[in-house]
Amino acid sequence: MNQPTVYLDPSTGDLELEERSSLRRVAGLSTELTDITEVEYRQLRLERVVLVGVWTEGSAEQAAASLAELARLAETAGSAVLDGLVQRRQRPDPATFVGSGKVEELRNAVLASGADTVICDGELSPGQLRQLEEKLKVKVIDRTALILDIFAQHARSKEGKAQVELAQLSYLLPRLRGWGEALSRQVGGRAAGGVGIGGRGPGETKIELDRRRIRTRMSKLRRELAGMRTVRDTKRNSRRRNEVPAVAIAGYTNAGKSSLLNAITGAGVLVDDALFATLDPTTRRHQAADGRVYTLTDTVGFVRHLPHQLIEAFRSTLEEVAQADLLVHVVDGSDPLPEEQIKAVREVLTEIGAQHGGTMPPELLVINKVDTADELQLARLRHLLPDAVFVSARSGLGIEQLREVLATRLPKPHYELEVLLPYTEGGLAARVHEHGQVLAEHHRAEGTWLRARVAEDLAAALGAYRVASEPESPPAPASTPGQEQPA
Repeated sequence: MNQPTVYLDPSTGDLELEERSSLRRVAGLSTELTDITEVEYRQLRLERVVLVGVWTEGSAEQAAASLAELARLAETAGSAVLDGLVQRRQRPDPATFVGSGKVEELRNAVLASGADTVICDGELSPGQLRQLEEKLKVKVIDRTALILDIFAQHARSKEGKAQVELAQLSYLLPRLRGWGEALSRQVGGRAAGGVGIGGRGPGETKIELDRRRIRTRMSKLRRELAGMRTVRDTKRNSRRRNEVPAVAIAGYTNAGKSSLLNAITGAGVLVDDALFATLDPTTRRHQAADGRVYTLTDTVGFVRHLPHQLIEAFRSTLEEVAQADLLVHVVDGSDPLPEEQIKAVREVLTEIGAQHGGTMPPELLVINKVDTADELQLARLRHLLPDAVFVSARSGLGIEQLREVLATRLPKPHYELEVLLPYTEGGLAARVHEHGQVLAEHHRAEGTWLRARVAEDLAAALGAYRVASEPESPPAPASTPGQEQPA
């Protein structure tokens, strides 16, 4: 039986989602197996990892949630999690992150499970990384490297790729180390232990060459990002000149920010049930119920212990949050610890605000995924967060209420005036409707009377048509059947 053809809509992000989740194969190139199923193929290719964490503060539930999140990050990066270990300590061990006894236990777990990678729930120093790799005999990475790898997989735009590469190089630079005695060194004379003539290196060691090349590449990336930042600033300043309010959607990764943007505006951006599915910001225009136009921007998601390299590299993107007129903070209502999500996001927002003079826009909390959340937890959140709006972006529950709240929270134009516009000035009336807030409107024989709030530049353009008050209404003409009288 023929299978029906499935057509993917490029406006909904389905094509990008299909590309991201697909595993493309080219026939005739395999030298290993000639008959292999897709499941077997993925099992052979996925990295097999063991997780290890250090529980230094908080409750056991929080420590377990942190390791569970690390497992989701590892799966998003393309690996299979085999085991996870947590050690209770006052602080991470300065030599091996975990104690010497736990290293031996970890080595046994790696051997028993056949893992080829160990992922640590924290940022390792170069010394800790080297010690663990020597003792475990497998590849060791930390939480920061894992998040950077996910970002590298999901970056699509030129700016996103440059930001991720800059963050990766910032992370790599202090962790470079030599690979054995085969590399050239600066040696010679008595200072070189008597090696003497013939033992001198070419003048620059291999590791110094790598560091210099990395610094050169980082300088080039910063120049490119500065140019892209100029373009972004130009667009933002254009919206400000027109007094178009800006709303930024921020929140924890996979809280449903892109789904919320689609539900409000019909943007059709990529939606995927995965961590850090969105890296490139998306801005869409929307019209409030009173006719005012505003922009909604979907931003990159945050996570606990977000690497500082990413905050630095994504500065121009995160400025969309700092310089918005309103911040919509999306929270996953079905998460076991939503309060921890709110805390982690606000910590990152505080750091972003510190880079912009310590000011942040007003916040509107939106609890998403109420259709899958526990009723008892929702009742607790309603008690803890009485000003929050509870919605489900997937089912549409509460979206209309959110639109109304957004309209009331948008900043209002400063100048309120009354004008009588001739019918020949239809373009000016359209600008008032698009960029201002129309409070009252009447159509008269001599033109359109408006009372509206507008920005400074639009108020100057309307100056010649200002009137003291609403003109007297002329006697209403006799109406004919089927014809409406003017208001």
